[in-house]
Amino acid sequence: MAPVKKSKVAPSPYGKKPAAKAPLNPLIEKTPKNFGIGQDVQPIKDLSRYVKWPEYVRLQRQRKILNQRLKVPPALNQFTQVLDKNTATQLFKLANKYRPETRIEKKQRLTAAAAAQVEKKGAKADTKKPHVIKYGINHITALVEAKKASLVVIADDVDPIEVVVWLPALCRKLGIPYVIVKGKARLGTVVHKKTATALAFTEVRPEDKAELASLVTAVQANYTEKFESARRTWGGGIMGFKSQNKMTKRANAVKNSL
Repeated sequence: MAPVKKSKVAPSPYGKKPAAKAPLNPLIEKTPKNFGIGQDVQPIKDLSRYVKWPEYVRLQRQRKILNQRLKVPPALNQFTQVLDKNTATQLFKLANKYRPETRIEKKQRLTAAAAAQVEKKGAKADTKKPHVIKYGINHITALVEAKKASLVVIADDVDPIEVVVWLPALCRKLGIPYVIVKGKARLGTVVHKKTATALAFTEVRPEDKAELASLVTAVQANYTEKFESARRTWGGGIMGFKSQNKMTKRANAVKNSL
């Protein structure tokens, strides 16, 4: 005899009794927010990724990425290595002592010299120019070629870089100490300009000769000798994060297949 199947009992048409809700606190009122169009104000989000940046910002960011991705020749790669902070502070401290005269300072000097000449009744006054730091790429080139420069300071962010790319090679050929530092704007403040591509020390006062000599020694130790090998090597060739992961996965797949 075949086994008898048990039939299921039909569910109640009234359903289950709803569970008793927990009593609500009458002092706390629910205020759910509706973030639909024209409703509540959206919460603050970081939208910097969606900002349309100015063209000069986009260009400088793209240039930085390109310099990392592409192969950069040694002549350009040397501008990525700059003087350390402590030696640069010492350099700018000395440079600020030899800032060029402003028009007002020059007028005051010549006026004082003329007044002194009047007092001495015809005696020739001393109108000799004070020792100052030199600037201007053509002027500095002439000083280097004449071997009158004691130390040449070059900015690392000159645009176009072709303006100064040849200057380190000229300094090395003629035996003039040179150094690359951060910021053409920082060099510009020394000479009362917005920017300056390069500066050159020529003559200093007797009390500062020892300081200049020690600065040149520090530059040769902390920059010239330190980055001698980097000056001859190619730069760039650094892939992005996604590309690095992709190449790593590919290398691992090849390794596992062997």
